Amino acid sequence: MRIDLDSYREILNTLTRNKSRSFLTGFGVFWGVFMLVALIGGGQGMKEMLNKNFEGFATNSAIVWAQPTSKAYKGFRKGRMWEMEYKDVERLKNSIPELDVVSPVLFSNGGTAYFGDRKTTVGINGVQPNYLRVSEPKLLYGRYLNDMDVAQCRKVCVIQKKTYKDLFPGGGDPCGQYIRVDSVHYQIVGVDYSSAEGINMGSEEGTLMLLPITLMQRTYNLGQQVHMIAVTGRKGVVMSTIVPRIRETVARAHNVDPTDEQGVMVFNTEVLFQLLDSLFRGVNFLIWLVGLGTLLAGAIGVSNIMMVTVRERTTEIGIRRAIGATPRNILSQIISESIVLTLVAGMSGILFAVAILQMLELANTEDGIVSAHFQVGFWTAILAALVISLMGVLAGLAPAARAMSIKPVDAMRDE
Repeated sequence: MRIDLDSYREILNTLTRNKSRSFLTGFGVFWGVFMLVALIGGGQGMKEMLNKNFEGFATNSAIVWAQPTSKAYKGFRKGRMWEMEYKDVERLKNSIPELDVVSPVLFSNGGTAYFGDRKTTVGINGVQPNYLRVSEPKLLYGRYLNDMDVAQCRKVCVIQKKTYKDLFPGGGDPCGQYIRVDSVHYQIVGVDYSSAEGINMGSEEGTLMLLPITLMQRTYNLGQQVHMIAVTGRKGVVMSTIVPRIRETVARAHNVDPTDEQGVMVFNTEVLFQLLDSLFRGVNFLIWLVGLGTLLAGAIGVSNIMMVTVRERTTEIGIRRAIGATPRNILSQIISESIVLTLVAGMSGILFAVAILQMLELANTEDGIVSAHFQVGFWTAILAALVISLMGVLAGLAPAARAMSIKPVDAMRDE
């Protein structure tokens, strides 16, 4: 296949004849493509950052806790304080077979953790080993709490990222080391580096310290009290269908109205994940709508400018027709100019958007770990290139049709 270099030189000369007009025309396409690619990549990164907060957290889970009652019941007044107890765990297991994991959680306001001359503020949760099936940890070092830790009430703990970095700024495996909180020393058995916080009651991100629940009961003199119960449903179970039964089971055991949604709070995480999915579906639709709309406006601008160019070149086109140029040659010439202008502007927009997204990704990299990927996929970029080419063809059709309709005799008279 022979490459006609003269045609490409002519296209280049035509586009550079009026540099300002070509630049401003191409800028509309450039901005449309930049907006489309940047919004897609940015939306993907934001979605990933938001999902990181729930990374490893079971999507079919719910959390139950006690609050002051909002309804009077069985002679008890409205606003009564009450507490859940350890027996509620067995009640839920026995009454609702659709539940897979039923894990009690204790928490405290925490305190200050010390290691050598370094210190940091921590929050403390007491959990059972099965809690990892509710909120899966990402262990950088060591292990999670196990059944022997709970049975023997061992003074061990799993610390999170910020606590690890504050107490061990030099890095390395801290497992086996002892840290002190208040007057109690705990041996570190694991470091959880996940972004998800799980059940975090007011403590700073990455500062939770997990203890065996039996140790926390004894250390903080909590007896049989349970602050929260985290549950997950079996495979195929929709949590929304069993939430009323969960509330009723706990409420009846404590003389609370089973319909009191404020007194027995049940937070269904399934609803949250569905809300997030719906939100990002809407965001993605809006991104494509805005991006393609901006791109279409740029293509219309290209078409208008090409129409002006064809009008300016009426005499030239007439001479071409007079010396034997076919309508197909004229059509090919005009559409090629439109495609080249659109492609150059569009590919520049893609490259600029990718560069901006790469800087955002570097800004969200910590310890060599990328927390969110602000980039577009390969096939998304290919689709964008195809859309640009299509826009170039469509933008050139109307000017090309006008050029083909010019008669040589009329063109020769045109001044």
